[in-house]
Amino acid sequence: MSADKTIVLITGGNGGIGYLTAESLAAISPKYHIIICSRNQERGDKALSDLQKGNPKGSFSLIQLDVTDQASITAAAEQVKNQYGRLDVLINNAGIIPRSTPLIKNLREVFETNTFGPAVITDAFLPLLEKSKHARIIYITSDLGSLAERSDPSSKYYKLPATTYRMSKAALNMLMVCHHVELGLKGIKVWAFNPGYVVTNLSGTGEKGVQERIKNGAGDPRESAEGVVACVDGRRDGDVGRFVSKDGVHEW
Repeated sequence: MSADKTIVLITGGNGGIGYLTAESLAAISPKYHIIICSRNQERGDKALSDLQKGNPKGSFSLIQLDVTDQASITAAAEQVKNQYGRLDVLINNAGIIPRSTPLIKNLREVFETNTFGPAVITDAFLPLLEKSKHARIIYITSDLGSLAERSDPSSKYYKLPATTYRMSKAALNMLMVCHHVELGLKGIKVWAFNPGYVVTNLSGTGEKGVQERIKNGAGDPRESAEGVVACVDGRRDGDVGRFVSKDGVHEW
């Protein structure tokens, strides 16, 4: 891979914000090579095929990666090391909302994907990020992880419970701040990015979940993907280390 290429890895890149971010990056410049990661090989293959049909300027590849499985994470990092020798941008996008019961199972399932996964992913890929001249890490979070929003009666989501999901994203925000402080010393730029309530299959319920989001006024995920791209291409460098969205900066 040419040294002038920007190597971008996106977890959960086979759908939703991750997929659209990959598509948007490849549409703007041939300098981007985007590695989309998918837990499911078949879904990943389809996403890769669909992305390549779009006549992109940039290029794509696929890695099978389960963010809750250490062996899978280690193998993926080794593959990137062998093929590219470095990583320029890590987008920790994979996430879920609670589905299981009882509560203890719910907590373990959600934190495993939304919080523990990104922490372990970053740790595994850090040696490769340190080889980049312009490394960036973006954590896809949620305004539901904001303590200020949760405690504000005027917030539109004030009465929405989602306790487990809120907890996992609040913890993810703290992870981002810790990495901003620690990795900033190494020249690595870090953000927490909130895509907002948009049309995705985050709930894992397929078309039913998508239609429910549309009915509830969910926004266009392409606009959120463009917000992620702005963190990648330098337009949001002034907000490094902060909790941002496409429209501005959030309170913690």
